[in-house]
Amino acid sequence: MNRAFRYVAVGTIAVSLLAGGSAAAFAAPQHLHSPTPVVASAPALTAKASATTVNAWQEFRISGTAKGIKPGTNVTVQQKQGTKWVSLPARTPVNASGTYSVRVKLGIKGVNQLRMGAGSIVSPVVKVTVR
Repeated sequence: MNRAFRYVAVGTIAVSLLAGGSAAAFAAPQHLHSPTPVVASAPALTAKASATTVNAWQEFRISGTAKGIKPGTNVTVQQKQGTKWVSLPARTPVNASGTYSVRVKLGIKGVNQLRMGAGSIVSPVVKVTVR
């Protein structure tokens, strides 16, 4: 009877260990694959002038998209004067769809280099010739 008691005791302990171990295995979170990190694209501005050649003080538009920039953020026209970029008094907010359009008039004759800026984010240069 002593031998039978040992078999029952060992069997009970083995079953409880197996049951407890498998319950713990099912209860533990199972992360087999780490989630792929979502990388946000860097903020960017595009710009395109409605005309490449205009008369002095003739109105034209600069339009573009603003990716990664919050709607309502102002974008400003910047003009290269010598070696410096100067902000002009032409600005407009980015709309809810991430686009913008601003009216511009220039009086400096020759090739004008323009870009759009929102803080430290700037668009590629757009050239407009004023006659």
